[in-house]
Amino acid sequence: MREILDLDRYPLDKPGSAHWHELVSRCRGDLADTGMYNLDGLVRPQALERALSEIRPVMDTLSCTHRRLHNIYFKKDVAGLAPDHPALRRVETVNHTVCGDQIPESVPLWIYEWPQFAVFLAATVGKETLYTMRDPLARVNVMAYREGEALNWHFDRSEFTTTLLLQAPEAGGDFQYRPQLRSDTDPNYDGVARLLTGGDPDVKTLRMAAGTLNVFQGKNTAHRVTPSVGPRERVIAVFSYYERPGVMFSRDEQIGFYGRTA
Repeated sequence: MREILDLDRYPLDKPGSAHWHELVSRCRGDLADTGMYNLDGLVRPQALERALSEIRPVMDTLSCTHRRLHNIYFKKDVAGLAPDHPALRRVETVNHTVCGDQIPESVPLWIYEWPQFAVFLAATVGKETLYTMRDPLARVNVMAYREGEALNWHFDRSEFTTTLLLQAPEAGGDFQYRPQLRSDTDPNYDGVARLLTGGDPDVKTLRMAAGTLNVFQGKNTAHRVTPSVGPRERVIAVFSYYERPGVMFSRDEQIGFYGRTA
């Protein structure tokens, strides 16, 4: 794993050590302050090159193109809101997805299945244990965003997301987020409408470099990735962990996300 991850800078392989505890504490502090933490340069450059060489042929020939119009909630309607309410304004998301079963012997899967990675993540997000997903399609997804394609405004349904940026585009592809736009008790529909019409001054922008691990709490923080610019794709791996073992998507969920079943 030392050939893949910079374990001198980030000692994920030494749980319980003073340096490991310092890193966990820093990540917890960043989560509390900003709703995310980033480990810049976690994946070594040569490992990124290997990952892309493994993934690119599959992406070019077997990826599932996911194109959808959606509102920020990914719901057809929201109780109490008129269908034409600006908080339900629809936006477009387009990406190309490679599933875990298509790249079983690849750098992203090795990282995902490395036990110390899940131990570290669990410690940073305050969980006793995190388990890899049983679903062979959903456990790891690698998504590519080509010229003009983007992940548009949304709230996450999961408590946190874990991603590794494998390749940044020439321009664009910036992570934009509006911290705590809503709460568990206040949906703030007027604030959501203001964001979607470009009138929110509190939107923040983060540009990440390839090799960065990002752990993000997006349940109440609206976020998107701006359109990629140029011929170089934005390529990102998404890792799915759960607090219970054996999680699988339903057949309908698999078909909805990937156009096929496991």
